[in-house]
Amino acid sequence: MVLTRLIDVDGLQALVDGLTARGFTVIGPTVRGGAIANAPISGVDDLPRGWGDEQQPASYRLRRRDDEAFFGFAAGAQSAKPVFFPADELLWRGRRTADGHAFEVGAERDAVAAPPEPDGPYALLGVRSCDLAALGIHDTVLSGRRTVDTHYGRRRADAFVVAVACSDPGGTCFCVSMGTGPRPEAGRGAPFDLSLTELLDGGHRFVVEVGSTRGAELLDEVGAREATADEVDAAAQVTALASRRMGRRLDTDGLKELLYANVDSPRWDDVASRCLSCTNCTMVCPTCFCTTVEDASDLTGHEAERHRVWDSCFDADFSYIHGGVVRESPRSRYRQWMTHKLAAWHDQFGSSGCVGCGRCVTWCPAAIDITAEAAALRGAPGSHLPGPATSAAPATSAAPAPAAPPAPAAAPVATHGLE
Repeated sequence: MVLTRLIDVDGLQALVDGLTARGFTVIGPTVRGGAIANAPISGVDDLPRGWGDEQQPASYRLRRRDDEAFFGFAAGAQSAKPVFFPADELLWRGRRTADGHAFEVGAERDAVAAPPEPDGPYALLGVRSCDLAALGIHDTVLSGRRTVDTHYGRRRADAFVVAVACSDPGGTCFCVSMGTGPRPEAGRGAPFDLSLTELLDGGHRFVVEVGSTRGAELLDEVGAREATADEVDAAAQVTALASRRMGRRLDTDGLKELLYANVDSPRWDDVASRCLSCTNCTMVCPTCFCTTVEDASDLTGHEAERHRVWDSCFDADFSYIHGGVVRESPRSRYRQWMTHKLAAWHDQFGSSGCVGCGRCVTWCPAAIDITAEAAALRGAPGSHLPGPATSAAPATSAAPAPAAPPAPAAAPVATHGLE
């Protein structure tokens, strides 16, 4: 039986205080640069209280709500990805001495070592169900296989996750189609310690589902009471209503086979004529993990650093190997991204690489919609349909291009990965 408790706004503040007292760096949503972004917070005053958003293809706008909801918005500009998998990560720093030895600045002679461990474990507050699913995918891709990303593992270790049920999906959301939301559920995606559903009728309060022993201990500490049956039902109604208000829909029936059967479809030329290869879609995607390594030295040549930075398969040089670039055209690059995300990912990792957050649609300056492209492939002249399909993504319309999504704490980083 799922244990459900209830806290009010003071209880939410006590929750943050309790995590801070336990040594966690608390990361939560806040208003920054005209968008909802994740950043370190110290309490409820840092949360986007009374703020909502409007998201459509190539359009993102904050709006004032007529209530005091803390989580009354859809997906923020970035997911939890930059917390555990930073856009720019220092791998090592070294200095060359007169006798030719290199060692890390501040370390013992002859040791080229990695940077120090991060300060304390992270506590994430406000993780949406789609991003919880994405976090689970990264746990598999980066830590659950033969090759383990130790940098990711260090940040992910002992992390405390407070999920939040989505009440206000955006115009580009389609988590219901992907089976990833809008309600966080145990066993679907990464595990959570606590999951909140915000209620505003009859007082500002939060129904809390307990997902771990330490989550239960923290709730006992803040004085949470048991939720009543009516409060649990009210929480269920929040996500039931949200599930009927998705802005987009993606028919996943036979989608992998559809993409594999249409590598030569003329639809790729159509989307390529609009794609700017700007990499926005991959920079905001919560599951993309491709990186490259960049080396840099100071002007004297005595000190050097190696960084791992995000990269993108939309970059023309991403597929460069000796002799040339494998995917020279936007056509081939968009086909690679979409086919990997929705088809080949199943073969590699056992799940879709898309969680339906809609960020790639919102932040594409050309308003390219992955759900519309999938639907078009089913009906485009020259397409091959491997089986019966029913699909109709909502029609898209041109919209003003949004500003580039707020950068994470560091500029995008890179390592040519497996994507």
